[in-house]
Amino acid sequence: MCAVLKGCDASVLIASTGNNQAEKDHPDNLSLAGDGFDTVIKAKAAVDAIPQCRNKVSCADILALATRDVIALVSSSITLQFA
Repeated sequence: MCAVLKGCDASVLIASTGNNQAEKDHPDNLSLAGDGFDTVIKAKAAVDAIPQCRNKVSCADILALATRDVIALVSSSITLQFA
């Protein structure tokens, strides 16, 4: 089954072309890890390899799910104490 989500803006994944500098290449974003971009692109290719999911899940959807999962992993290992 293929989930269709309404996710965040993933414009930071768009690469620059010709005379157009993309958000990915803006100085503020140069510290973003390149392997993170590759991971999202590979995940998108894996989802698109499933015929019923092709072009239904965006890179923004993948980022939203990955963010959710990382927060869950980190949160489960932290004990919060309130005063």
